[in-house]
Amino acid sequence: MFRFFNRVRTIVSSELNSLLNKAEDPGKMLDQFILDMEKDISEVEASVAKQIANEKMLNKQYEEAAAMVAKREEQAVKALEAGDEGLARRVLEDKNKQQSQADSLKQLLDEAVKLSEELKEKLREMKDELKEMRMKKDSLKARSESAKARAKVNRTLSGIGTGAKSGFERMEEKVLGDEAAAEASEELRSENKTLDDELAVLDQSSSVDSELAALKAKLGQDKKAE
Repeated sequence: MFRFFNRVRTIVSSELNSLLNKAEDPGKMLDQFILDMEKDISEVEASVAKQIANEKMLNKQYEEAAAMVAKREEQAVKALEAGDEGLARRVLEDKNKQQSQADSLKQLLDEAVKLSEELKEKLREMKDELKEMRMKKDSLKARSESAKARAKVNRTLSGIGTGAKSGFERMEEKVLGDEAAAEASEELRSENKTLDDELAVLDQSSSVDSELAALKAKLGQDKKAE
């Protein structure tokens, strides 16, 4: 029976206080501890009820034995008053037997009463500890959720610092590389103009020069005609 009390002390002093440092889900574990404690208390309550019933039974037996002792005392007196000393002696002998039984029952009863009080006190302690555990449970759950949230944010920020940021920098470098490649291709194109390209430009210039000369000539003729 006392293993329940030791178990309670272990939960409160060790497991409950170090719960957040374990791999288990604190919320689920806290609920399970509460359920375990409630089960232990139910078992202890049943034991206390049995002990109280045993105490009452012993008390009844003791009262009956004590009543028989008193009855035999009265019967012995009556026998002496009636002048029957032999009967009085036998009654007193039985009275002594009843007294011895009553004394034994009284000792058992005192021990039962003491044990009942101890169990009741232990049960009160368990209920007080359960109440404290229930009060701590909500607080520990909230702290656990806060810790999980902080860890998640830190992991996210860490991912941004090493993953997304480095990827962003790679894309920036790629754009710069593409721009450099485009500029290089322009320079290369300028350096690699074909002869046909140069002649085409020359032909275009000659055509413009011819048209310009034709216009000048026409203007000159018009002035002469005036």
